[in-house]
Amino acid sequence: MTTIDTAAITVELPETFDERWNRLPGIHVDGRRITIDPAEYFFRFESNSWLVADWELVKSQLLEVQETTESAVEQLALDFIKAHAESTSDVARVLSTAHAVYAYLFRDEHLADLGLPLITAEHLRMLREAATLMALNKVELDGHISNVGPCWFFPAATSVVFDLSDEMGGMLDEVYHGGWFNEHRRIESIKAHAALGGRLVHGCQSVPDQSGGVVAPYGASMAAFRDDLAAFKAGWIEQVYARRVRPAA
Repeated sequence: MTTIDTAAITVELPETFDERWNRLPGIHVDGRRITIDPAEYFFRFESNSWLVADWELVKSQLLEVQETTESAVEQLALDFIKAHAESTSDVARVLSTAHAVYAYLFRDEHLADLGLPLITAEHLRMLREAATLMALNKVELDGHISNVGPCWFFPAATSVVFDLSDEMGGMLDEVYHGGWFNEHRRIESIKAHAALGGRLVHGCQSVPDQSGGVVAPYGASMAAFRDDLAAFKAGWIEQVYARRVRPAA
């Protein structure tokens, strides 16, 4: 594991998190208060700076802007990031911003349009929590993945924390990175993720294979990202699954 020397991370969020997050090493959840010990929590932690923009500004100046034949939604997001995003080492700010982003993207009103009757409002809460923590993952412009926490491996982490079956964990992962985002949702996602300084990317194909998700800066090398991801994931996935609580016989 690679980690930089940093102090414990503490944040208080608007929503109470499931205390079963305490099953993972290095994270302690007490209601709305989350404390993370980076040395224990991360598999790789090489950067303690993130690019963020004010969520209220995203809501007022970007979410309702429509793309045109001259400016695609990706260009709108990139221009907004250039104009308004700033680097921060305030992890609480990153997590608070991420929570606002995912409270918006995974809101209950979309359930009727999802087309997955097994996915409930409770599952959306799980998505909001896991995606908030995933915002601490980071990929650099050269494609190197600098920060990797257990939530990179979304089905593994959610199976540990929420006692999900492999099938349900995979379905939730599909909602996170694929099935949820029809074109309307994709556009919404691109705009919302401007608050986290980039776009949501993942290494999975058509089915979840634990290749994870990260908000990557526009221009990051996806070829290098893919190669770095392939090199590290197997052993770390096994460590996450090792935390799964087996039901009593």
